[in-house]
Amino acid sequence: MKTHSMFLALSLGLLGASNLAQADDKITLGRTILLGKSDHGAQIPLLVCRRVDAIRVKAERDMRLERVVLTFNNDDTKTIHFHRKLDKHDQTDWRKFAYTRCVKSLEVFGKAEGSSAGVRVYGRQ
Repeated sequence: MKTHSMFLALSLGLLGASNLAQADDKITLGRTILLGKSDHGAQIPLLVCRRVDAIRVKAERDMRLERVVLTFNNDDTKTIHFHRKLDKHDQTDWRKFAYTRCVKSLEVFGKAEGSSAGVRVYGRQ
């Protein structure tokens, strides 16, 4: 009986540790391309809503990132302003939400230094 209860306690401890290890998982919400002279945002529609508590943007080329507009599952929107220049392979800090939200679509605003620049948006679960 004592061995059984020790095994059960160890198993529950390992399950709790695995959840903590997955708490900072980074997922790719989407990719898009920004054009050099466009004032329109680049849309990233998601097929299913993704539950995240923060976002991060990574540039694949030199660009100026203005803002990201997020649309949530309940059709609320949130605009996160960056107003900064990102070099190739540079990324922003995590921008947190007040709580975990279900993101339905993204719109990235910015300008590419050349003709176009790729952008990746990551979410943290």
